[in-house]
Amino acid sequence: MGADRAHRTGRTRAARLGRPVVLVGMMGSGKTAIGKALAARLGCGFVDSDAAIEEAAKCSIAEIFARDGEKFFRARESEVLSRLLDAGPRVVSTGGGAFLAPRNREAIAERGVALWLDADLDLLWERVRHKSTRPLLRTPDPRGTLARLLEERRPIYAQAPLRLIARPGDSIDTTTDRVLALLATRPDILES
Repeated sequence: MGADRAHRTGRTRAARLGRPVVLVGMMGSGKTAIGKALAARLGCGFVDSDAAIEEAAKCSIAEIFARDGEKFFRARESEVLSRLLDAGPRVVSTGGGAFLAPRNREAIAERGVALWLDADLDLLWERVRHKSTRPLLRTPDPRGTLARLLEERRPIYAQAPLRLIARPGDSIDTTTDRVLALLATRPDILES
């Protein structure tokens, strides 16, 4: 195996997670794609909290929002996130609103660490504008709604102890390299 491929697959890394890394940020920031790549590199588990909610509910997030409302969804989201944190070191990607709840931020801080994937409005819009699976963007002005959500949520996301600015044009591999370098600054999280 070439050195470059070994590096990308993480086989040259002897590091392992000491506790869960929870990726937070806006819809479209890359939490699921980066989460999967990061877990593969570290040889640990990956879970998307939205997918876990859908599996438990036997329906989509959009259906839960439509049938039961956002308040009900947020309560289920907190339950699932707590269960995922209790499962030990792994990479968890969350829905864009998960980190907004104080109880979720507290649970993540107690049992894991939050890493904010910070993407600007143009990058987010480019990634989500053609997706119909975003219930919060089902408005007459979805870009305006996205801009408003980003403005409202940014100060809360900024409470995450780790932050990585998403750069347009960076590949998943490049971004994952940057995440690993950031995690390496925290030996309490990424053990050598």
